[in-house]
Amino acid sequence: METTTPASTAMRTRRLPARYAGILMPLLLSVFMSCIVAGISTLKSVGFHPGLLPQWMAAWGVSWLVAFPSLLVVLPLVRRLVAAMVQPAPR
Repeated sequence: METTTPASTAMRTRRLPARYAGILMPLLLSVFMSCIVAGISTLKSVGFHPGLLPQWMAAWGVSWLVAFPSLLVVLPLVRRLVAAMVQPAPR
């Protein structure tokens, strides 16, 4: 038997409506991907040193400003390409 606590009830009620999934997915994807790519690129360019974190965050900011709008434009095309390459799921 599942028990509900005030914390678990609060978490369920704080979820966004499904209509926001189309913007939330590229937002989160762009945040994580641009962070990882900017970190690797910055580390490769300047090496590991005490000022690495501020340089990484600056690079991340610029990368994210490009990544998020790019994903908004490219993601529908990628979905269509993937749909053309894979068999539909059985019903």
